[in-house]
Formats: sequence, C-alpha cells, structure tokens
Amino acid sequence: MTSTARHVPVVIVGGGQAGLSVSHHLKQRGIAHLVFEKETAAHTWASQRWDTFCLVTPNWQCDLPGHPYDGPDPDGFMKRDEIVAYLKAFVAKVDPPIREGVAVTRVTRREDGLFDVHTSEGDYTADEIVVASGGYHTPIVPRMAERLPGSITQIHSNRYRNPAQLPEGAVLVVGSGQSGAQIAEDLHLAGRTVHLAVGDAPRCARFYRGRDVVTWLADMGYYEMTVENHPLRDGVRDNTNHYVTGRDGGRDIDLRRFVLEGMRLYGVLEDFCEGALRFRDNLRRSLDSADRTYNGINAAIDKHIAERGIEAPPQAPYSPVWEPGEPVTRLPLDGSGITSVVWCIGFTPDFRWLDASVFNGAGHPKHRRGITSEPGVSFIGLPWLNTWGSGRFGAVGRDAEHVVGVIQKRLAAARAALKVAV
Repeated sequence: MTSTARHVPVVIVGGGQAGLSVSHHLKQRGIAHLVFEKETAAHTWASQRWDTFCLVTPNWQCDLPGHPYDGPDPDGFMKRDEIVAYLKAFVAKVDPPIREGVAVTRVTRREDGLFDVHTSEGDYTADEIVVASGGYHTPIVPRMAERLPGSITQIHSNRYRNPAQLPEGAVLVVGSGQSGAQIAEDLHLAGRTVHLAVGDAPRCARFYRGRDVVTWLADMGYYEMTVENHPLRDGVRDNTNHYVTGRDGGRDIDLRRFVLEGMRLYGVLEDFCEGALRFRDNLRRSLDSADRTYNGINAAIDKHIAERGIEAPPQAPYSPVWEPGEPVTRLPLDGSGITSVVWCIGFTPDFRWLDASVFNGAGHPKHRRGITSEPGVSFIGLPWLNTWGSGRFGAVGRDAEHVVGVIQKRLAAARAALKVAV
C-alpha cells in the first residue's frame, strides 16, 4: 500500500443496524472512524425481504441506541416498509461518516501493527477493524438444483417478493425455518398449492396465557442470558430460529393445520434423480420435535406463573391436529404440478476479504462478545454474539457499546505507548 493511503483510527465494514450502532457509540466518544457499505445503509431490509415481511418480535423490542421504538403500536409487529422507515430515521440520527457504494475488498495486517484496508474507491490504513457485515452472505442452493429441469423456476428466499413473481402452478418450498415457514404461508394464503420440505426448525407459540410469548420470556430473563450461561454454550449459535409470525397481528404457524387446508408436507429434500424428488423419512420426527419445543416453552412459562402467583388464564398444551400417514419419500416431478422452487435453507458466511486468524473450520469467527484473539479485529451483529438479541434490534446497541469500550481502551493504550517510545 502506498504512503498516500488515508489513515482512520477505526474502520467499520457494513452499514446495517450493527455498524450504525458502532458508529453511534464511536461518535459519542469522539473517536474518528469510517463506515464502508457496498450498497446503501440498512439496504437489506428493503432489498432482501418479501412484500408481506414483518417482525416476529414485538415492536417494543426495537431499541437501537438513542432510537427506541416510539410508534403507536408497541405490541404490534412492524411491516417491511415500517422497518425501513425506522432504520432510515436511525441513520438520520446517527449521521454516520459512511461511504456508501464502497466495498472493502481486502484487509491485511502490516508489520507495524496497522491494517491495510483496500476498498473499491482506494486504500486506507486503520488501527481497528470492526466487521459489521453479519453472517448471512452467500445464499445456500444445493448442487441438486443444477439437475432440475430448466422449465422449473428457482429462486432463493432472499429474492422472493410475492406469489405473483412465480409462474402459475404448485410451488416447492425447501426449508421450514422462519423464512421457509412464512414464505410457505404467504403462498398458501394466496391460494397456491404448496409442497413444503420440512427441516428441523423448532416452533413456539405467538400468544400464551393472555400475553405474547416474547413478553413472558423477557420477564423470565431469557433475553438477558449470555452465551456463557446458556446450557448449549457456543453451540447455541448454530441453533435454527423458532418459526412463528407477526403477520396480521401475530399468530402461530402450525404446519399440521396447513395440511388440513391443502398444503403438502415432506421430510428433508435429499436429492433429485430419475425425474423424482427424494425426501428423507423424518417428517413425523420433525413435527413432533417442533411441538415438544412449543409445549416445553409453554411449560416453562407455566412454572414461572405458578412460582410467582401470577393471575393468567389457563391454557392446555398443544395437541396435534394432523398426523402424517405413510411417508412420501419419492415424488415424481412430472404430474406434481410443481413449476417453481423457493430455496429457504439459509446462507454461508464469506469473510475471505479479512486476512486474520480468527475463524473456525466452518468459516465462522471465534470471539468472546465480539472481541477476537487478534488485537484490533472485532465483530458485531452476529447471532448470539452475547445474548439472543445480539443479531437483532434489541441488544445490538449494547454489544456495540461493549465493543467500542474495548476499542477506546486499546487506542488509548497505543497512544500512551507511542508517547513513551518518543
């Protein structure tokens, strides 16, 4: 890198709510920095969400630094356009030193301890790098997709917008996490015939014993539990999110009930060969496991209510409204009516631009509350960075404050060492 590279104490890579939260706290402490965002600030909420997308947690949990939700419906669930407006207002409040449309292409450590930061607009150096680009980078589409007939329309969940964008005919939705379950419901409510390949995602109730389950769990301290205190420890970061929805005021997503209304369920999609889709024989186990989680969460709420003598209307455990019959493990594509596939099986991280020894074998960063073993490299906005809310509007601000506190101490120590050396 040439000597003309501009120096900035802190470089933030990513201009979503995580990077903006870090910028907020850096500005509060008077620490110079730049935010690099290859698109526009908080763009994913507008460009990678379907038309009926809404939050699955109540609006009152939206608490970005200096920007709590203050709208008329704290117990409601903001829709996509409302979320975008909320974030635009946050951007205006933070007024970050952001370089939009600028991609960071490479970051390497120099012999003098600084970082060389190569971007699409030129080169920089920095004392600190904060990775705020999240962990959902490359959409997962299995190799079997290459063998599907060219007549089948295929899209990933991040490209799905509404049922009208898909050709007439039945739709195969692959994956039953939050996106898969909600997209399957969206298509189902639009009158489309939906085939859903079910994974191992758990589910939870929307409302239980007179309150939103999120409210009960907040009272029970669940959202304050840290990774270190969670029974699964770091393993909780690999968990699939529970499926539920905030649509139309919020409700459960019950895949069994969808079957009674015409949806068709299968186990995990394993292959496409000899003109047929092949599914694993795990549908019954997956549905039963999801329901055990559902009832288990409710039982924990029951215990909380009983221990504190809280007045709350009683509610019976969930009982299945449909049971799978003989498993369908092979579905010939011809005759199925399927004309499109929506892949809802997640993303893989892509941090290849960062040359640092901070990743595990799966490409995920190793850290403690965002602070890695390599001085000067921090992460923010990842699921369970510290608590359940770390990847959400609720706790990302607290995580950002912690990371910035560490950065401030390191920068002060570096300045002190430089004075001693001089």
